[in-house]
Amino acid sequence: MCPSGRDRLAGIRTSDGMSTGIKQAFDVIDADRDGKISAEDLRAFYSGASPVNAIAATTTEDDIGSMISVADSNRNGFVELDEFEQVLMKCRTTTSDHNEMAMMEDAFKVMDRDGDGLVGLEDLRSYMEWAGFELGDEEIKAMIRLGGGDESRGVCYQGLLKILAVGF
Repeated sequence: MCPSGRDRLAGIRTSDGMSTGIKQAFDVIDADRDGKISAEDLRAFYSGASPVNAIAATTTEDDIGSMISVADSNRNGFVELDEFEQVLMKCRTTTSDHNEMAMMEDAFKVMDRDGDGLVGLEDLRSYMEWAGFELGDEEIKAMIRLGGGDESRGVCYQGLLKILAVGF
């Protein structure tokens, strides 16, 4: 499904200027693949969280509504790809805005299946498999290195942001 090698990780821009990393992150959350993130997509995203991870158990309907509201600039009840990109761009430059950062922090917590504060090889492999991406260990290790992490331990939250923000 994903080409092997670092090109996929290098934040290649599509013909419309969109980073492929952003599109891939969007596709992870867009469970029904209809081109927009809905409340149902977010419920599915959080239901895939490990029982060890408290975020799945504590995400309420109000939380989901807030996440949609933060990103839904055209107020149609969905988050389209361009709105998703805007949120990621703001997350990268406006770290003090709690509502915007909370979405990225929640995604990190879902991926950190063992709750150790690092997304390691097993965490990232498990999450990527759940999201429908078939990646080999070398590709996952390359992602971790790209985020400034140690491939034997993993990558921290800031490192995961680097992985998702490649090519901005």
